[in-house]
Amino acid sequence: MVARIFKPTKNAMQSGLKGCKEWRFEYAPEQAKQHDPLMGWTSSADMHGQIRLTFDTKQEAVAYAERNNIDYIVNEPHVRKTRLKNYADVFAFRP
Repeated sequence: MVARIFKPTKNAMQSGLKGCKEWRFEYAPEQAKQHDPLMGWTSSADMHGQIRLTFDTKQEAVAYAERNNIDYIVNEPHVRKTRLKNYADVFAFRP
């Protein structure tokens, strides 16, 4: 049973950063999901796939995993570069 500790990425459909500040603790899937041909549903017998914990810091998530003897992998987040934009730059002449 291996867990992933990561910071979720920004939602592509929204411009805000809600849910991107905290660290998430999820278990990696142990079994593949099965497809039901009659109803078209996808199911799994893996109960650990339903557990999603959130922590304020990476250290809290790592401490939780070590306290409960859970193997874990930490995925460091990609840091976005912010570019300052001014309204006047739209009309600026730059040859």
